Amino acid sequence: MGGPPSNKVLFHKLYHIQSSVEALAATDRKPLHSKDKMTNVLITGAAGNLGRLLSRYIRDNEKDLNLILMQHIEKIPDDITGHQRIQIRSADLSKPETLYECLDGADVIVHFAGVLFKANPEKFLYETNVQYFKNLVRAAKTKKISKIILISFPHVEGPTTRKTPATGRLDGNPISVHAKTRLEEEKHLFNQLENSVSLRVGMVYGKGILMIDAAKWFAKRRILGVWYEPTEIHLISKTDFCRSVVASIRNESATGIFHIGDEGNDTLQSFLDIACKIWGCKRPWRMPLWLIYAAAGIFELASKAFGIISPLTKDFIDIGRVSYYGDTSRFRKELLPVLKYPNIIDGMREMKV
Repeated sequence: MGGPPSNKVLFHKLYHIQSSVEALAATDRKPLHSKDKMTNVLITGAAGNLGRLLSRYIRDNEKDLNLILMQHIEKIPDDITGHQRIQIRSADLSKPETLYECLDGADVIVHFAGVLFKANPEKFLYETNVQYFKNLVRAAKTKKISKIILISFPHVEGPTTRKTPATGRLDGNPISVHAKTRLEEEKHLFNQLENSVSLRVGMVYGKGILMIDAAKWFAKRRILGVWYEPTEIHLISKTDFCRSVVASIRNESATGIFHIGDEGNDTLQSFLDIACKIWGCKRPWRMPLWLIYAAAGIFELASKAFGIISPLTKDFIDIGRVSYYGDTSRFRKELLPVLKYPNIIDGMREMKV
């Protein structure tokens, strides 16, 4: 029989045990790949509609991008969570102390998080949009993350048209609370992190987009209505939206404001007419604006009384009835020179799959 192991043998055994423990811990944490090969993209609001859309797109199409998906109350769907390039981390934007560990290893942040479909947005948006975003920016600066991509919209400049498009100004006079608070976010972002990006995105269309699916639900029941006065809008397909965000992630020199939209010449009314034709429905009712506001008031009362979502709010109408169109020349030059779907006619497939 042999004697007790030597100190040298014990040292090697302890070393291998420690290495194994560290490897197990690292596996549990799912360490991200090195920065020279992979970019680590953190998405806030990843459980939301557009957050899920972008996460699935990157998972399926961008093999050199890792994802860190922030979740809070609503959970990330199972089909997204089980992927080797994806980490799920919990944090609460209202509690700054929960953000720092969540941001570990992130190179870029894409910010979607916000509260929608809830009654009386004027009572909470200044907190959930502006203050929560300030918490995120502060944590990002502490973690030395120099680039945040804020998903915004052209309404922050107030009413704009094809003849007088939005041009990336920060001194606009928006009408709705949603637009006012998003403009405050933009101003704060560029004041704190000058190398960041705001993507002012037009109306994203396609199957699976919450507002589009809601319109289809109403149209199938012949209760979809729209006001008489034509409202200019700027569309972008869900695929080209995702491509735009990825391009802004990859282009390290891209900073400032980009207007994201296609080449179409659309109004809200013409878009809904086309959508209903694709869905096999009759076109929306034309009705006076006051009647639509009345319907929104009923939805908000129900939302407040029963704690359910409000598919239509007065602030949504305020933002929806404002014409908006952005100058996309910089977007097409620096981010996405060629669109997959230049207009809604080319993009009809997006409404079906």
